[in-house]
Amino acid sequence: MSEDTKWYYCLKHSAVEEGAGCRATDRLGPYDSREAARHALESAAERTRTEDRRDAAWDDGNG
Repeated sequence: MSEDTKWYYCLKHSAVEEGAGCRATDRLGPYDSREAARHALESAAERTRTEDRRDAAWDDGNG
């Protein structure tokens, strides 16, 4: 494994993949570490919650 290795989370297989793997449409990433890829779903959910809060604030005229 090189320093340039990127990691992905495969949605189809619910697994972390190193480098080339399943189709890009089935994966989240790239991530710099296996651990970051392992938490891809949690990271995506948190980003969604953050954006939902921003959207709600903007709709309320507070954003």
